[in-house]
Amino acid sequence: MSTGPVAMSVPLFPRRDHSPGARARDHSNSRLSGLQRSRTSTPSRLLRQLHLGDVCHPDSDTDESSTAELAANAPRYRRKSSTFIDGIHDVTEESSDRAPAQLYSTMSGRLFHSGRIAIVMVGLPARGKTHICVSMSRYLQWLGVKTRIFHLGDYRRATVGESGDVPEDYFFPNASPASVMLRQKILKKCREDIYAWLNHENGQVAIYDAVNPTASGRRSLAKEFAKHDVQTLFLESYVDDDRLLRENARNVKINSPDFDGMDPDEAAKLYLRRIEAKIPTFETMAENELNYIKMINAGQKFFYNNVSFNYLSHRIVFYLTNTHIKSRTTFFARAGTATEEDSYKADAPLSESGAEYAEVMCETLIKHREQERADLNAQSGSEVPLKPLTVWTSTRLRTIQSSEPFTKRGYKVRQRSQMSQINPGVCEKLSERAIRRLYPDEVEKHELDPYHHRYPRAESYHDLAVRLEPIILELEREQNDLLIIAHESVLRVLYAYLMHCSTMDIPALKFPRNEIIEIIPAAYQNEAKRVHIPGVDPKMVVSSPEDIRIPVPSMPGSGSDTPAPLPGGGLGSPAEPIGEVERKPERIVSTAKDAVKDKLTDVD
Repeated sequence: MSTGPVAMSVPLFPRRDHSPGARARDHSNSRLSGLQRSRTSTPSRLLRQLHLGDVCHPDSDTDESSTAELAANAPRYRRKSSTFIDGIHDVTEESSDRAPAQLYSTMSGRLFHSGRIAIVMVGLPARGKTHICVSMSRYLQWLGVKTRIFHLGDYRRATVGESGDVPEDYFFPNASPASVMLRQKILKKCREDIYAWLNHENGQVAIYDAVNPTASGRRSLAKEFAKHDVQTLFLESYVDDDRLLRENARNVKINSPDFDGMDPDEAAKLYLRRIEAKIPTFETMAENELNYIKMINAGQKFFYNNVSFNYLSHRIVFYLTNTHIKSRTTFFARAGTATEEDSYKADAPLSESGAEYAEVMCETLIKHREQERADLNAQSGSEVPLKPLTVWTSTRLRTIQSSEPFTKRGYKVRQRSQMSQINPGVCEKLSERAIRRLYPDEVEKHELDPYHHRYPRAESYHDLAVRLEPIILELEREQNDLLIIAHESVLRVLYAYLMHCSTMDIPALKFPRNEIIEIIPAAYQNEAKRVHIPGVDPKMVVSSPEDIRIPVPSMPGSGSDTPAPLPGGGLGSPAEPIGEVERKPERIVSTAKDAVKDKLTDVD
């Protein structure tokens, strides 16, 4: 029986083409129209039903398919990407969508009275610029700040075409006139799109990801942004640590679209040539009149110059002091079952089966990490040390006891009070049927917006996301591999942050107890795998909601439709128990595909 990870290439809906080349092709076709996305008009009857709250009650005689159709066709329930694929580069279509931790909204869409900001990355290749700007965009978008990354490399790849090659001297200082003209053409397209997004789409933070090597070029760029009433903040990643350079170069050459399909050794040689070519002409930040942050050796030191121009700039600085570019893996696991599984107030201990599960889960994760290390050693041809593992739990007894097998083996375990499960309020210990009978109005509100709605004396997922912000910053700061053992509601929110899920995705995410979810960070986007835990009773993998009986929305919440039952299941709970069979990669096809097929043919 295989107990290894299974690659999660399992979109519930076919993913739109948000690849770098596709996005940049949009930009190259038109400065403004490339930023706009076509939409299929929603039938007025369905929209009217949604806005008036005329939603079919699950106990009524109305056909359930009409409710599914209503949800699938309503714009606020449309999926933009698979929850199993990091959506950080997806283009948000609905301006009304609120971010998971967004506290308020404005007519302009801009927050914190901070105006418009252009964050300009500075630094040689292999310094972690892309990693930093993607991480920063993830955090700002989580807070609700309209942020978009403009990777200059995307525009280059789109300009030369999928099968085209850039001139050999394109990346080198003494380039030919033709290469210089090509560079200027690409720069112009990228910057025009930045201005169009900030000026015409109410964008707030534009992150310009490029080398920007010279002081004169940076001064010119700051003046150009000032003409558009955009504040400029330069962010340099300065690295002189050889170990960090090697680690980041290895990560970039594997994950960057520039080297897709290339032999790893050839990719490494080409990448190092690009770095060496830029070193003689690169000038580190020292312009006293500019606003800039110099991040030295992935956060080892910071140097700030003139960055106190608004509240948002301080939030950005605070975030950067909590982040790094070192590779680190995050694991998510459920706690074992408790003796009083349905009780929120009673801090019940693990049941006998819950204690057995904790032991098996610990052994499975240890074996998995050893196997990953062995595979990495074989791939690199050298001995790679195993990263330390830190375990986080909430202060609830069931999560602490679920971590005891790790404590006995000498792993560091820390409790976090903010990671307590969502408070169910009056729904505690009530069955779903009882909740629907006692609180029909609340159930109807919950079905319309399961993320922001809260039952009486309860918490919403939005409340939980705001409560977890300190945990998110600590998660960014953690440099060891990390295992988080928590309730499913907490895992949903933390997973959504790392994989950039929408507010309509979060309440529908599933974390079966017989799987450990592994998040692998990369410079361009994160990846997710699942690790099967053998020998776990399939009956422990029950349908959502688990532990707290808050009703599941009868509408398919942005791709939460139950997938066709397949061996191995997915994050969506399987319709049938999982048998003890060999786990192979599988693609889960949404059973609601036909309900939204008119939406899936939209052209980006």
